[in-house]
Amino acid sequence: MEKWSLMTITVLLALTVRWAVSLGSYSGAGKPPMYGDYEAQRHWQEITYNLPIRQWYFNTSDNNLLYWGLDYPPLTAYHSFVCAYIAKLINPDWVALHTSRGYESQPHKLFMRTTVFVADLLVYIPAVILYCFSLKETSAKKKVSSALCILLYPGLILIDHGHFQYNSVSLGLALWAVLCLSHDWDLLGSVTFCLALNYKQMELYHSLPFFCYLLGKCFKKGLKGKGLVLLLKLAGTVLLSFAACWLPFGTDVEQIMQVLRRLFPIDRGLFEDKVANIWCSLSVLIKIKNVISPRTQLKLSFAVTFLSLLPACIKLTVQPSLRGFKFALVSCALSFFLFSFQVHEKSILLVSVPVCLIINEIPFMATWFLLVSTFSLLPLLLKDGLLLPYAVTTPAFLAVCLASFSILEKTSAEDLQLKAFSLSLKGYVSWFKSFPRIVRSLFLLSLALMGALSVLSAAVPPPQRLPDLFPMAVAVVSCLHFLLFLVYFNVVILWDSKNRGQKKIS
Repeated sequence: MEKWSLMTITVLLALTVRWAVSLGSYSGAGKPPMYGDYEAQRHWQEITYNLPIRQWYFNTSDNNLLYWGLDYPPLTAYHSFVCAYIAKLINPDWVALHTSRGYESQPHKLFMRTTVFVADLLVYIPAVILYCFSLKETSAKKKVSSALCILLYPGLILIDHGHFQYNSVSLGLALWAVLCLSHDWDLLGSVTFCLALNYKQMELYHSLPFFCYLLGKCFKKGLKGKGLVLLLKLAGTVLLSFAACWLPFGTDVEQIMQVLRRLFPIDRGLFEDKVANIWCSLSVLIKIKNVISPRTQLKLSFAVTFLSLLPACIKLTVQPSLRGFKFALVSCALSFFLFSFQVHEKSILLVSVPVCLIINEIPFMATWFLLVSTFSLLPLLLKDGLLLPYAVTTPAFLAVCLASFSILEKTSAEDLQLKAFSLSLKGYVSWFKSFPRIVRSLFLLSLALMGALSVLSAAVPPPQRLPDLFPMAVAVVSCLHFLLFLVYFNVVILWDSKNRGQKKIS
């Protein structure tokens, strides 16, 4: 009973923080003609409610694709339609065709904020709670601590409830899929992940670990017996799940092709804005967009992304385990974020949520990563007037992690899952004895650097000749952190010997 009471308090605290953040500004508030992501979500409600399905993704006189045209998969469109139906019942002006563009009022803001709040409450938060309860060999206190840290992760709160998006839906569905796989409900897990992928195409960041883990299970069972049966069941489940999601568009090949063109617009270029990945950071030294053609950029990013995630995927296929699966989710998503084509700064959330899943195993590195991921969003948050929520939620998250896990005491090679790696280097590297002290020093230096850049970005006007100085500094510093984290997670995966034969979440 005490565990349930603590978890209830944790959920109430998480909901209170979310509601407090939602009271502030949102993306594009009062900034015509395009406004921002808030208007994009509202406009999709307008389009899906007033137009027939066959026009949702096509450019028409009633649906100007240059004005926030739908560019997410069908489940997002269906979600927009459900929200629009409720909005119509409350106030038809909120979704009136054409005339509702840029609609801004306090009642409508309350309605829109509530839709995100409800989505979080129905999809993401229950998945987090059940995941933490499912942790094996973990005390009740640590389960509650894990849930508290995950639910107070500021990046997701600031983007969904501040900036305004519904990332908690796709990420929550992906988390439900992880839960299903942890209980060997592989078919149900496949359905749930297909739903996540059909809500936001960026869930492709997680698709290879799901594929490799399930394929590895089939190999272990034997492809001439139970493994082949499982493989056929999984293939059929995926096909049926996609068919159900795309059924209204399946009557016309051109409809399907148009949706795909909207989902994967390769003409936008290698990156947009000041995203903390390798291509944006390299642009400080060399203008890649001006040197090579868009097609070559696409091929280059694909090749580098594929090579960077290959080791983790091979290891997971050969040695499928839930522990390896969770770490591979982090490594592969981070590879996509750093090296793939057309990455947005908000995509770091696709790495952060899998990191949340292993916060009980490597609390120090997970906390560090989650702080950097939130810091990498700073230019976007400043643009949306979310400095105060950022300045409050980020230190609060750090304080909760320090209190819950005593992270500064968890910096030994064993605590960081690097014992096997350190043993393999024994006799070659002399500084491993002072490794915990070095790691703590780097962490404190990182915090100081992020704090200083946060203050400068918020309080000091940039030089006239370098208007993007601070956003680029944030992007480059974050990117360097992420590259080091990528190396770290791959080392843990490749030198891991704990995952063999593991069946349940640990």
